Amino acid sequence: MDEFEIVLTQMPYVGGAASRMSDFFMRLMGFMAISRVLRRHGVPLPLIGEIERETYKAQLLTVPEAERLASGHQFMSPENQALLREQAAQSVTSSHQDEFPEDFVYDFVEPGAGDTFEFGINYKACGFCKFAARHGDKDILPNICGLDFDAYAVRGIRLDRTQTLAGGASHCNFRFSRLPR
Repeated sequence: MDEFEIVLTQMPYVGGAASRMSDFFMRLMGFMAISRVLRRHGVPLPLIGEIERETYKAQLLTVPEAERLASGHQFMSPENQALLREQAAQSVTSSHQDEFPEDFVYDFVEPGAGDTFEFGINYKACGFCKFAARHGDKDILPNICGLDFDAYAVRGIRLDRTQTLAGGASHCNFRFSRLPR
């Protein structure tokens, strides 16, 4: 809990309720604290990742299935895609980046001919990467990134991602499609 208090004081403000990414920070920053403590106790990073994924998945599964699937359906909806397009366009503006430099920066990706995903997001800057670089937590990032797959799967969404900023790529390539029922 002491480490969690430290992480909370280090957590950047990225726009509160006006930013879709605030929720991600609030949900996942606790895992930064857990990772730090486990790392200090000599727990290997892959085991830390496994512990965090299992813990996160168990937490996500406390939400009734119908509610989780409805959330996934809403995320994949045309209305939400329109909102994501708008938010992506705003995230790349210099005024937004000046006001919230620790926020995520991303582009909305439309599927092309032959693509099997419904839409995508390319994260060109990651708030977690910025946080980790500033506070010496870069080795923890792959574990945080690994939480994404379960977070979407429990809502009936398939996430395909072949690269991450944390892994040294130019962007994280999130591709979303619905899981078969």
